[in-house]
Amino acid sequence: MNRWKIGDVTITRVVEMEMASKATFVIKQGTPENVRAIPWLRPNFANDEGKVIMSIHAFVVESQGRRIVVDTCLGNDKKRAFPGWNMLQTGFLKDLEQAGFAPGSITDVACTHLHVDHVGWNTMLVGGKWIPTFPRARYLFERAEWEHWSKVEEEFTRDPIDDSVRPIVDAGLADLVASDHQLTSEVRFEPTPGHTPGHVSVRISSKGAEAVITGDLMHHPMQMVHPEWGSPFDFNPPQAIQTRRDFLARYGDKPVLVMGTHFATPSAGHIVRDGDSWRFEV
Repeated sequence: MNRWKIGDVTITRVVEMEMASKATFVIKQGTPENVRAIPWLRPNFANDEGKVIMSIHAFVVESQGRRIVVDTCLGNDKKRAFPGWNMLQTGFLKDLEQAGFAPGSITDVACTHLHVDHVGWNTMLVGGKWIPTFPRARYLFERAEWEHWSKVEEEFTRDPIDDSVRPIVDAGLADLVASDHQLTSEVRFEPTPGHTPGHVSVRISSKGAEAVITGDLMHHPMQMVHPEWGSPFDFNPPQAIQTRRDFLARYGDKPVLVMGTHFATPSAGHIVRDGDSWRFEV
């Protein structure tokens, strides 16, 4: 668990899993040779073998009396095509409670997008049915994002919609919102499309302090050096590249804490100029 203060806002990171793996699974150009060629990735974000270290975690944002979970990881008991994510039994929910966040205390769930590793704990299996994990929360889905993924037929993307998103809609707990939706006067969505049609990041501003939660506009800090390196899971690759470049230009060399949704511990830092490109300083 990590915790940060951004003005009056508190942000807490709760990890479901963190692991070293081959980067090519999520970034096509992330070969061991290319990873080792970026020395500042070690030791936090890569190892000496050229494998990357990545995390699946949620951020809980406390602002003006609201407790907002940003992305809900993979979840338990869920049938998934990827073996490492299939039928998990993790202690995430217990860890969330130990961090001070009982499910009934969560007021909002904000999904940056509707991929499998961002919606899993939206629901949990009880009596053979998928029920909302956070029964008092409003679940915020960007409208275009839901309209796209609610119609997909391919199994890899349909299954998480059916067990982790559609039950929320059916329970009447979903709010379909705009890509610049304001949650509180300190917290708002920021449109960052490309990885998915309605992908958003989460912008925090309080008492002159600033932070942004990336979502999957970037999966790994190596994309600060090479924003043109994309993911096989990017919905619109040219748009995703442009979104990364715009993000780096917007937040590079600025006093804005950048919090990577898949960045390994410590997950948060600043984008700083490094010659003709950028690096992540923690």
